[in-house]
Amino acid sequence: MIPPIADRFVAGESPATALAHAASLDDGGVNAILNLLGEHYRDRRDADVDAGAYVSLLADIATTDLDARVSVKPSQIGVSVSEDVFRENLLRIVDAAADSDVFCWVDMEDHATTDVTLDVVERAAETHPGRVGVALQANLRRTAGDLERLADVPAAVRLVKGAYDEPASVAYTDKAAVNEQYRAGLDYLFAHYDDGEVAVGSHDPAMIDHAKTLAAEHGTDFEFQMLMGVREDAQFALAEEYAVAQYVPYGGKWLQYFYRRVAERRENLVFAARAVLS
Repeated sequence: MIPPIADRFVAGESPATALAHAASLDDGGVNAILNLLGEHYRDRRDADVDAGAYVSLLADIATTDLDARVSVKPSQIGVSVSEDVFRENLLRIVDAAADSDVFCWVDMEDHATTDVTLDVVERAAETHPGRVGVALQANLRRTAGDLERLADVPAAVRLVKGAYDEPASVAYTDKAAVNEQYRAGLDYLFAHYDDGEVAVGSHDPAMIDHAKTLAAEHGTDFEFQMLMGVREDAQFALAEEYAVAQYVPYGGKWLQYFYRRVAERRENLVFAARAVLS
């Protein structure tokens, strides 16, 4: 059972609790992107089990009237085992998502997995155009080229700043430089991508305002995407005027994810401390 200190950031351990959270978001005009926690598997059996869990989750979503999506980590479904295993499992999930009329996002992990992730996402987009999307990280030096690469692929892009500790040889490590690259990435997305293919994955008020300006300039339909438990008041406020989705993790492997969220922001650390003291 997830303790109260962690349930701000994780929607329980079962698909039922995740879907219940998605329903509560729906009441406030926010959509859900459901993510079964798990990563860095090196055994095919583990990867296949979680791929199967996503297929079951997609069938569950299809029985509801929720506009919920899923988001999958490559290292959860086999990228650390082999490219073939990753491709088989992702295509299996995307096929099931299409059958259930659910959109499938693919998270991006460390820079060493970027090429294989994009290769397989392109394959999935060919099979199910407009039904899959991928995250790109603004802190990676290669991302401007990846944005150009995907511009003509029928897939959506979620632009995030990047949370992995990457070497300076492949990534911008200065905060100001990352912000500059994020702005430039948004500029490119809104200018070159179609309606529904742009997702702004940021809690930064400056980047949110920049996205609003670009949307007004280009007339592009887009979506803000934020994490469960982080600036939720802002999420519901934005949802009064814009499309907003919340990334909703769930599952038994919640502890590591919870520690990451607490360490990221001072306000999260304060929240955790208050919960312990109370």
